[in-house]
Amino acid sequence: MTDDTQTIRSGGLAATIKAHGAELCSLKDGSGTEFVWQAGPEWQRHAPLLFPIVGRLANDEMRHKGKTYRMTQHGFARDSRFAWLERGASRCTLVLEDSETTRALYPFAFRLTATYTLDDAGLDLSLTVVNTGDETLPVSLGGHPAFNWPLQAGVSKESYALTFTNEEPSPVRRVEGGLLLAATDPSPVRGTVLPLSESLFTSDAVILDPVNSHAVRYAAGQGAGPWLKMSWRGFRELGVWSKPTGAPFLCIEPWRGYASPKDFDGEFSDKPGLMHIAAGAEEQLSYRIEVGSS
Repeated sequence: MTDDTQTIRSGGLAATIKAHGAELCSLKDGSGTEFVWQAGPEWQRHAPLLFPIVGRLANDEMRHKGKTYRMTQHGFARDSRFAWLERGASRCTLVLEDSETTRALYPFAFRLTATYTLDDAGLDLSLTVVNTGDETLPVSLGGHPAFNWPLQAGVSKESYALTFTNEEPSPVRRVEGGLLLAATDPSPVRGTVLPLSESLFTSDAVILDPVNSHAVRYAAGQGAGPWLKMSWRGFRELGVWSKPTGAPFLCIEPWRGYASPKDFDGEFSDKPGLMHIAAGAEEQLSYRIEVGSS
């Protein structure tokens, strides 16, 4: 344990979290299997938090009350150092609050806390956004965890699939240049199963908006080898992404919000997909990663 990282343990599981971005950077089971992508050259992140936006804004600009602020893709939390509030054996909590630096990008008062709790079956991440200001807080929040794909050496990427708890027949959204397209694509989910292949991501992320399910299982066919199950509460959309050019990771991303529609040109507070948190109020969202092997 250092001031930069915290490793929490329960049973045979171990998870490591960084103060930088409050980012999960490792989740291992008792056999040493690593589930989280280790930030290789294809993508230099593990599981960033997306705040106060998910996706991009047109021209990376946010307009509020006649002023324009620069806000790059997915916001600033992933590149901010969080402060430790709690550092226990199986639980830790980190916090990010508005500052002179954040207000130059995003002129709102807030407190974002992230609590990681590990038990013998998996890892919970509880996120709370508090509006500490006196005006309504327009904000989005998302997870962006990347998992190894394949989870086991020697298993083909195409043998993996996502299995949802419910059918997902609705058309999916896509982005172009990071902005949300108005046109939709037919759902690639067959009933409850989304077969995985590199070609699925040639048009960037697959966005389920809204997602009908509350959980999804990620595993290879025939039920052999490592698997993980991801569940969520409070999130309304789900992004599934890997590099369009191919990469050995898969991101399963619960979102509350999404990129600006390609034709949106208004005030930030009017952007579709935002939460609007009243002064003094809060929003709580969470997701859980369970892991195992069969």
